[in-house]
Amino acid sequence: MTIKLLTIGKTDKKELISLIDVYKKRLNHYIKFQFEIIPDIKNSKNLSEKEQKQKEGELILKNITSTDALVLLDENGKQFDSVGFSSYLQKHMNSGIKQVVFVIGGPYGFSDDVYNTSNGKISLSKMTFSHQMIRLFFIEQLYRGFTILRNEPYHHK
Repeated sequence: MTIKLLTIGKTDKKELISLIDVYKKRLNHYIKFQFEIIPDIKNSKNLSEKEQKQKEGELILKNITSTDALVLLDENGKQFDSVGFSSYLQKHMNSGIKQVVFVIGGPYGFSDDVYNTSNGKISLSKMTFSHQMIRLFFIEQLYRGFTILRNEPYHHK
């Protein structure tokens, strides 16, 4: 199985990029992992919130195939603790799905088309974090989930 993290907009903080790279390398020991960035919408200041979500949604859906499981990182999604998230990952691996695509949307969330196409939503916290920081948090949780599945000492209960 492949896990892809799809995000809107680049990360501009060198420190975050460096940490993301650390966990991307670590993840490759467990699973095929892809991190893809959809460029920010040009002239988004001239668009309404709905128009921006629609344009971002079109770009997101272009990066999804009909056989992918699409999971949105969304404030209204299901919350897991780290052990529960590792079980969630294991269920996807056992299901025979070839690729799970997790998506971090733009500043206004997702279009209705993206919500309607998705196979689920996950929330990392009830708190709000920047879209740039969520990338790091999510990739670290993926890594943590795989160390839990392998009974490795990274996660302490």
